[in-house]
Parts: sequence; structure tokens; C-alpha cells
Amino acid sequence: MKRYLLAAIASAVSMFGIVQTTVAQDAPKSITIATEGAYAPWNFTTADGKLDGLEIELANDLCSRMKIQCTIVAQDWEGLIPSLTVGKFDVIMASMFITPKRLETIDFTQPYAVDPSGFAVAKDSELGKLGVSAEKFKLEDEAASAEAIDKLKPLLKGKVIGVQAATTNLEFVKKYFGDTVEIREYKTTEQHDLDLAAGRIDGLFAQQTALAATLAAPDFSDFTLAGPGFVGGMFGLGTGAGLRKEDTKLKEMLNTAIDEAIADGTIKRISEKWVNTDVTPVK
Repeated sequence: MKRYLLAAIASAVSMFGIVQTTVAQDAPKSITIATEGAYAPWNFTTADGKLDGLEIELANDLCSRMKIQCTIVAQDWEGLIPSLTVGKFDVIMASMFITPKRLETIDFTQPYAVDPSGFAVAKDSELGKLGVSAEKFKLEDEAASAEAIDKLKPLLKGKVIGVQAATTNLEFVKKYFGDTVEIREYKTTEQHDLDLAAGRIDGLFAQQTALAATLAAPDFSDFTLAGPGFVGGMFGLGTGAGLRKEDTKLKEMLNTAIDEAIADGTIKRISEKWVNTDVTPVK
């Protein structure tokens, strides 16, 4: 009798698990999307406290395609992944690179943008005199990227470079320029922008589109993008929406919506509006 009772319990537990899995995979009717709200023009907070930017407009477009209600909230950068995993919100859209390290903890959609990272420095500095290059080096091409990095090092030697903390950009600067520059970490990019304008640091390293938006302001007329951009490698596949690993149905819905937004030119239109260039991933 005990054997049959245990078997019945095991069967019930198994069936319960199946039901639970099925429920978890149902299409959500509403979700909460978190962004940093401090990384203009990708995502930022306006003077009246509203969230705006490329990713806010794109998030609303994707939600419309998925036919679900979305609430968009701001969360400090360092708390984005921990808060996602404990269920504070459902999706991250905060200019976050899809990297192997992050994939150990959370999942991502396919990329919705590819945006190189690079330097911004004073126009009269050695690197600044060279100006920005249209070249983009893939870190997977080790020989070419190493050559480009070696050319930059003498021009940056001894400089103080500001980078946002807990980012792939910081990892890049530490790995490739840690023996060349002094690195100063900041909680937000807004903070390192202020220090650059005030002359407390010599340059910045961030996504080129974000840097271009910063340098468009009058306070940064003496600074310029300089050198090539870097993609791939530790920068991963591009920028995607982060979500919990178990939310497979939501991932499927988001990927379908991103596919549609790529195919009909919506991402191209939105990115050209906000960052003056097309960041649509190449399929």
C-alpha cells in the first residue's frame, strides 16, 4: 500500500509540475520594463520626471506589437540584474550588452542594436587631433584589434579616463588600457560627463552614440570623439533586452516583435531620430 501511495504522490507532483510549467509559459497580459533613466539619448529622465529616449520609444513600440500593457520604471544601473532576478520587474532595456558573463545569470532577447564603444577626449590632445575614425574593430579579430589598441596607447598614456562602473566598457578599459591610463569609475555617465566638462578627467570611454549626444552640448565644444569603435568580443552580440531565464514565452514574444521592428524599418527610424545613425543589427 505504501508503495502505491508513494507512486500516487510522485505522479501528482509530476502533474503539478507540468501544470505549473504550462501556466508559466502563458503569454503575459502586462509586464514591467526597467531602464536606467540616466544614459541619454538611449534612456533618460526629463526635467518633469518622465522617462524618454531611444529605448523608451522602442519599448513602447514592442509592447504595442505584443499587444500587452507595459509599465516602464527607472532603476540604478548596478541594481538592474539583481532586481530582475528577484522579480521586481520583468525586462531590462537599458543599453545592456549581451555578454557571456551576464548570460550566466539572466537571458536576453536577440540584439535590437549594435553600437560601437570608443573614446571622447579634448580636441587639442594627441588623440583628439586625429579625430574620430569610421573603422570598427571586432575584438574577435585579435590581430587587427590589438594593432588598433597599440596605436592608441601612446596617445592616451597618463590620461585620466572616466568610465561607468559595473559595465562592459569598464572591463574593456581595464583589460586593454589598464597599464596606460588612470581609470576613474562613476556610478552614472552623467557624473563622468560633468567631470569631463569641469576638466577633472581627460576623456571618457562609452558607446559612441551616447558620447556623441554628450559632445553636442555647448559645454563640450572643446571635446571630440576620437579613434575607432570596438564591437564584439567582451561586448557580446550587441544590445538586447534582459529577462529571466524561465520567461521563455516572453522572450519568444519580444524576439518576434524585434524581428518585425527590424523588418519594417522601425528600429532604423527610431535610432536615426535619437542617435543620428542606424544601429539596426545586421541579420
